[in-house]
Amino acid sequence: MRPPLLAALLTAAALPALAEYPTGPVQFVVPWPPGDMEDILTRMIAEDFQKAYGQPAAVINKPGGGGGPFPGAVDVATAPADGSVIGSFVIDVPLVGDQIGIPELNPMPFEPVGIFLTYPFVLAASKSAPFRTLAELAEHARREEVVLGHFGAEIPPTQVAFALAQRLGFDWAADAAYDALDCNSLASGDVDVVTTTIQQMLPCLDSVTILAAVTADRLPMAPGAPTVAELAPDLGLVLWNGLFVRKEVPQEVRDKIAAVAKATMESDRAKRFAADTGAQIYWKDAAAAAAQIAADRATLAVIGAALAE
Repeated sequence: MRPPLLAALLTAAALPALAEYPTGPVQFVVPWPPGDMEDILTRMIAEDFQKAYGQPAAVINKPGGGGGPFPGAVDVATAPADGSVIGSFVIDVPLVGDQIGIPELNPMPFEPVGIFLTYPFVLAASKSAPFRTLAELAEHARREEVVLGHFGAEIPPTQVAFALAQRLGFDWAADAAYDALDCNSLASGDVDVVTTTIQQMLPCLDSVTILAAVTADRLPMAPGAPTVAELAPDLGLVLWNGLFVRKEVPQEVRDKIAAVAKATMESDRAKRFAADTGAQIYWKDAAAAAAQIAADRATLAVIGAALAE
């Protein structure tokens, strides 16, 4: 018979060692095309993650073909719950992803690691359009057809645009979803008004009119444009991006992801990016992020009620 100590040692040796995260490549899924704010900042996080932990880390862009961020979210929802696949999600995923008939997202499979970006989202039109303000747009839209371009009818910035039109007494003649909305979207004439980030308008800012900002404060790059909250305080919704993982991902894994993301947002290059783009960059931890999501759900309910009137 083996001595008890020897038996214990043999049993321990037979058990697999608890591997320290990360044990292999890590993917950050951005459910939009490359180039916008969340993509650039997520790439910074991925670079710092690879340096910190010595494992390959890459950003995977998974646009939704005009369907918003949800195909990318589904990819994260169906990935292993080991932190090897991390979602870099806009507000839309946790707020409405479980309400629009996507089985993989209902019930909501994600919890926040943290929020790191507030988008300077805007409503914009070409300067050649026969309106310069939302009041003028409303008057024009009562006589002529005006088409809205957006990132998906269900997502919060589009819902804000719909509700704002209702408050101003006009209807969008038509609306269409796109993966990218930039200067070319307006120049082509495919749409008359877009809801997108100010960064996408920077190359042509001299030839566009910023009608309103979906932000807490007016944008330094477009100080003449009112915020939606100025026009309709109860419709004021601030748009953000954060890191999310499946609920089953262990806390120690989340902590490692959060540590890198927080350091990235506090870096000089992130601060320079904020100064250049008008983005608000910070690190809001998991508890604060969960509280933000709860508050945003309440605001979105007000918007939904307004649209139902």
